[in-house]
Amino acid sequence: MLTVDSLSSHYGRIQALHEVSLEVGAGEIVALVGANGAGKTTLLRTISGVQPASGGRIVFEGREVTRASPHARVAAGIVQVPEGRQVFAPLGVADNLRLGAYLRRDDEIAADLEQIYQMFPPLAERRDHPAGTLSGGQQQMLAIARAMMARPRLLLLDEPSMGLAPMLVDQIMETVARLKERGVTIFLVEQNAYAALSVADRGYVLELGTVAMHDDARALLTDEKVRAAYLGLS
Repeated sequence: MLTVDSLSSHYGRIQALHEVSLEVGAGEIVALVGANGAGKTTLLRTISGVQPASGGRIVFEGREVTRASPHARVAAGIVQVPEGRQVFAPLGVADNLRLGAYLRRDDEIAADLEQIYQMFPPLAERRDHPAGTLSGGQQQMLAIARAMMARPRLLLLDEPSMGLAPMLVDQIMETVARLKERGVTIFLVEQNAYAALSVADRGYVLELGTVAMHDDARALLTDEKVRAAYLGLS
């Protein structure tokens, strides 16, 4: 579904991505793990079009989108859940969700909204509350649900476990697994390597803007280098 081929990106003179290549197949959860500053968020932002590429190609479902605008990528089915949730705090939960469907012109938005409430009962209970009054875990649910309102074919998840208690991290990862069951392809960027690789099919390790290794998720979980560097195990 997604092919990233020798992708580079710069912030001024600073090169953040160095010819990164990876693939995400339809129906997969693919995890990208690495330390802070490795370039994980930059890669997601470049795939979604918020950060410009300075070299290489991004191909989505056979069509090159390297120079496409962010809204054109959303319309094509690439939707990002940003790091830090970035919900619209003064607006109600329902309005946040409707904003996720801002490019849609079909008559099924109301039906999708009800499906979202069924999938995320805490959001249904607080649909009229300002998003800023939700807990951190609920705001993360809202950010994911808002993205689902765009009917993504490829969901880009940026650090969904950030700042959450371990129990809430487990809930978010269970949600990610349920989304896969619904047919959504997921590219999951996480500093919490154990949580990400536990739900992923395959994984890539990013170090200083370069893919250092990639393998099946289970193989990476048992790899001595990954265990020592990212899982705190030896």
